[in-house]
Amino acid sequence: MYQQAHFLSTTRGLIGSSSKLLMDISLSNIDNKFNKSIKPTSIHGMLWLQTHFENEQWIALSEDRVILSENDAQQLSDDATLAGIKVKSISDISIMDVLPKTN
Repeated sequence: MYQQAHFLSTTRGLIGSSSKLLMDISLSNIDNKFNKSIKPTSIHGMLWLQTHFENEQWIALSEDRVILSENDAQQLSDDATLAGIKVKSISDISIMDVLPKTN
């Protein structure tokens, strides 16, 4: 098990240094009030989120069903960044702006 963990850590470091697009957690606007959806995009992001949310919320985290206010999302982003987690906040466009409008 230690060899597998070491290999995964080493692989992540190699990939991370060759691409700036990799992130551990993505925060995306879901409405015009700047509420954000959390999406873990790596095992490191998911593990970090699991240490900050209750066990009952892990399934919702893994299925991208957790929504935070703008302030809570900013605090989460700051805390994760301090822990070495790469967070990307996508705030230019909300999901509501992208969905087709029907009359």
